[in-house]
Amino acid sequence: MSNQLKFYINGEWVDPSTNDRLDVINPATEQSIGQIAMGGPQDVDRAVSAARSAFESYSQTTKEERIALLESIIDKYTQRMGEVATAISQEMGAPLGLANAAQAPAGLGHFMTMLEVLKNFEFEEDIGTSHIIKEPAGVCGLITPWNWPLNQIACKVAPALAAGCTMVLKPSEVAPLNAILFAEILHDAGVPAGVFNLINGDGPSVGAPLSAHEGVDMMSFTGSTRAGIEVAKNAAATVKRVAQELGGKSANIILDDADFAKSISRDVFGLCMNSGQSCNAPTRMLIPNARMDEAAAIAKAAAEKVKVGDPTAEATIQWFQKCNLIKFRS
Repeated sequence: MSNQLKFYINGEWVDPSTNDRLDVINPATEQSIGQIAMGGPQDVDRAVSAARSAFESYSQTTKEERIALLESIIDKYTQRMGEVATAISQEMGAPLGLANAAQAPAGLGHFMTMLEVLKNFEFEEDIGTSHIIKEPAGVCGLITPWNWPLNQIACKVAPALAAGCTMVLKPSEVAPLNAILFAEILHDAGVPAGVFNLINGDGPSVGAPLSAHEGVDMMSFTGSTRAGIEVAKNAAATVKRVAQELGGKSANIILDDADFAKSISRDVFGLCMNSGQSCNAPTRMLIPNARMDEAAAIAKAAAEKVKVGDPTAEATIQWFQKCNLIKFRS
């Protein structure tokens, strides 16, 4: 991958404004698999300026033109699916089988779904005596997490493109390589210059100035509640739209008449999928106190069937991970 030390701004791979670098660590080996450039406020300004300039023309494209663009992205994405899966597995720890079967296809799935939505979507309609026109929100700032990286990127980028928005993406600096591949895919698919822009960096240096930028009309953030609060605060001064998907702890309530063997076994396996790094992992089970011993025995038996090993081989969870199986509460 040749663009790790550059940012994608206005249709070109450009040098960052800083000399800061960050190692991308493979969690299975704890070794660096490359470096990325880390940006700052000047890079945010350049990317937002490019997105604002591109919005004037891209927002006026027809539905048919956007359909053709999504079709082109789907084609280019499909060609590089294997590369995407490998990058995700190496940088965030998903077993390679899961990366091939779910992580990489999830991103493609969002574009395929959005293509069908766009084909049937009406941007203008009459309701009673009113004529309703649905317009793009404008320049969107997108901040995404590391645990399902391209899934979260695609679920923001695909609808933004379909709606006629332009955007600046800051992916997680922990898992940035898939985002660089994604930018290359969009470039090869013919996304117009400035419509999609990519900057790597951390929250204080890139996320905060992006959230506060007066040239950004909407922020979409997925991540922790703590960081989400900062995004909302930074966005407040410019009264921009903010859409957030914040952290939770996936509690499961298992009542006394449930099938304990089925439910608990299923959820123990589910929380270990993706090396335990999914926001919907059933990490807590609330059960009747009288059945604690029974539930613990079922959980133990299920955990013993979980495959722990090399992420490039057949495994449910990487060998380095410690799976916090269940917290029982009466």
